[in-house]
Amino acid sequence: MQQPWSLSSSSSSGPHGDILGPDLPDIWTPIATPPPLPPLNQDSSTKLTPTIIDGKSIAEEIRAGISEEVRQMKDAIKKVPGLAVVLVGQRMDSKNYVEYKTKACQEVGIESLLAEFSEDCPEEDIVNAVTELNRDPSVHGILVQLPLPKHMDEERILSAVSVEKDVDGFHPSNVGNLAVRGREPLFVPCAAKACIELLIRSGVELRGSNVAVVGRSKVVGLPTSLLLQRHHATVSNVHAFTRNPGDITCQADIVISAAGVPNLVRRSWLKRGSIVIDFGTNRVEDTDSELGYCVTGDVCYEEALQVVSAITPVPGGAGPVTIAMLLSNTLESAKRTYGFN
Repeated sequence: MQQPWSLSSSSSSGPHGDILGPDLPDIWTPIATPPPLPPLNQDSSTKLTPTIIDGKSIAEEIRAGISEEVRQMKDAIKKVPGLAVVLVGQRMDSKNYVEYKTKACQEVGIESLLAEFSEDCPEEDIVNAVTELNRDPSVHGILVQLPLPKHMDEERILSAVSVEKDVDGFHPSNVGNLAVRGREPLFVPCAAKACIELLIRSGVELRGSNVAVVGRSKVVGLPTSLLLQRHHATVSNVHAFTRNPGDITCQADIVISAAGVPNLVRRSWLKRGSIVIDFGTNRVEDTDSELGYCVTGDVCYEEALQVVSAITPVPGGAGPVTIAMLLSNTLESAKRTYGFN
């Protein structure tokens, strides 16, 4: 007997066929030299003076509070939080990020442990290392530095991290609980947590605001969109397949960019008086720099200053606060483990 109806079929693996959609990578078209924009027409009497959101100062305040709590824990129960970082390969940007994180741990009194592996090591070695760290009672947080080499199954490795030690907040259980109102994840992903912290500490009203999130990675875009919805913002997500993305972002009260493309967000993408949080960390060739490059965000900073009311700089904006949130999650994990308030 023939079925009266059927779900769409697909050549992709899995039981859900086309319902889940094709798994396509977000590949943005790099902008080598942004085209010139027409002069900005605005009366000098209404010229905006944007607030530069100082992520370094905010991170210092957060770290000072964490350091005090770590000290109290050590005095009371002779224990301190422990963070283990798994680094695979020799990518310079990954090594730099790990260095920042381990240095930040030292500054607040958190013990750090680094497990390094070669680029061509078997995936099973990483899974086994994570499993051992799951069993280590002195380790309260495990961070697998992304990206991993292409021959490794990123989802398998991230899922191997115990949900109780998933201080990055990438475990399916944590992401799933973040997505459902009324449920509480053990850990909120660090970048999303940093974004909300930056906005709240800057006095920004989230409830009812129109927010455009540029990018949808598991690290920034997706969890930030989910967390903003829990704050009752109206969220639009812009990605590499979005048609006319500037038409969406120019309607937003808040624009959060995490696409990894320098100069992607132009002045024409921004509404006058909007607020910008820029997570982009892009190396751009700069012959005047001793390093041969400079670090810039996704947003054309000088153009944005002409129209926005507040913006995070790059560097010194979202990055330091994201690392502070990693320390915060590690402390929370240790407090939960030891029952310490």
